Amino acid sequence: MTAPDYVPLAGPDRMRPIDRLPVPRSWHATRPGEGPSPVPPTGARFGATGPDLGYGLGLAQRFEPKLQLTEGEHAADAIAGCFVVGSKRAATFGRAPVIFDMELAFILWGFLGDAPEDLVAFRKPRFRGAAHEYWEQRQIVDRVRDSTLRLTPAQVRAQLKDWKSLLDAGA
Repeated sequence: MTAPDYVPLAGPDRMRPIDRLPVPRSWHATRPGEGPSPVPPTGARFGATGPDLGYGLGLAQRFEPKLQLTEGEHAADAIAGCFVVGSKRAATFGRAPVIFDMELAFILWGFLGDAPEDLVAFRKPRFRGAAHEYWEQRQIVDRVRDSTLRLTPAQVRAQLKDWKSLLDAGA
């Protein structure tokens, strides 16, 4: 706020002139990271981004005491692999992860019990090292069908005996 005219001002208190900036020149997105479209690319191994995925990792870690692992499986690998599946489900709906996203992922891969033997045999090599390898995580999440992500955890549990209809079990 300016001072009235009758108030004496010392040198540093006086109003300084405004620096005028020049009008900016035209600009074009030419750097490698600037895509031609505001929509991110899609496809295998591109991932799915959504808000507050770090919270989803905390949700996935809550399942550690409930995990039913077989010999040679590690909780960290199960959590990492199921976290990316739950995160993709949340991103599919355009929201942050909730506990049901993670629950669906752990049920889908049979880590919460009632897993058919062939599903356990199928998941073991895919989850090996997933806690340390990004590409392993991408392979896990890319095997989940988009239609599966739209189911509820109860629907996935009901269909788990026919798990090949929920996952891409190809080579």
